[in-house]
Amino acid sequence: MIRYLTHKEIDKVLWDECIAQSVNRRVYAFSWYLDIVCPGWDALVGGSYRHVFPLTHRRKWGVEYLYQPFFAQQLGLFSRDHLTPSILKEFIAAIPSNFRFLEIHLNSMNQNLPSEIEVVTRINHEMYLIPSHEQLYSNFAQNTRRNIRKALDNDVTIGRNPEAGELVALFRDHFGTREGVLKRRDYETIRSLIVKCQLENRGYILGAFSAGGLLSAAAFFLMDASRIYYLFSASAPMARDNGAMFLLIDHFLRENSGQELTLDFEGGNDPNLGRFYKSFGAAEVPYPMIRVNKLPAWMHRGLYFARKMGL
Repeated sequence: MIRYLTHKEIDKVLWDECIAQSVNRRVYAFSWYLDIVCPGWDALVGGSYRHVFPLTHRRKWGVEYLYQPFFAQQLGLFSRDHLTPSILKEFIAAIPSNFRFLEIHLNSMNQNLPSEIEVVTRINHEMYLIPSHEQLYSNFAQNTRRNIRKALDNDVTIGRNPEAGELVALFRDHFGTREGVLKRRDYETIRSLIVKCQLENRGYILGAFSAGGLLSAAAFFLMDASRIYYLFSASAPMARDNGAMFLLIDHFLRENSGQELTLDFEGGNDPNLGRFYKSFGAAEVPYPMIRVNKLPAWMHRGLYFARKMGL
């Protein structure tokens, strides 16, 4: 039996046990993570927390809808048992009808969706870190190797744990102001997420510094079991000239190669980012985005533009 639970009805201890033991574990689905990126989330729960499906919702113009929170790439159905198309179909059918619009990302093991559901395939990039650094390096693109040498020639150095605020400011000042995708609340969300993870030894920031000591590039790596997420990164214009981000990732690979770990680059629909990740040897891993629209056309258009503007 699948139950719909409001946020206050969820047993977060049982929830987190399910995510920790699930065959498709992702850090985004733990209760502490969801509490930061989508306060007040609800859920579908099957059996005695054998299967769980977070419902990340908002309300706009009197309409309840499901959306994908920033910084949570893949959600959907998580299970302690083998996932089958029939179980996934049952959970999607159990989404309450009061959510008249939904546009959410499932995870890479949520496949074979019902034909009546609109599905868009999205791309993630992942690489296994079991080989030695020498083996990984042999698969780097020539341009990546050149940029690493360039960074070394320019005396770029790598250091741990710049402040979360420094990384967020680096992104906001050199990317965010141009793109305008993230709003103030989103910057506060990622800062809170990074700080919590640092305090609980779940992750760390690597910084790449120019010869003059300026922060050229930085990235936050979040650790969860055998998966490490390249969760949030930024670079200054000088990084294009001194190869800082290439050296930063190579440094991370040197520290973590030869272990039973997966580096999750967290993205790739952007062709430029996809090429960058592949230049280190990462492989494409597809996952589905589903869309269901039961709204009148005029309301759907308004909701679409509101979401695009981050309202």
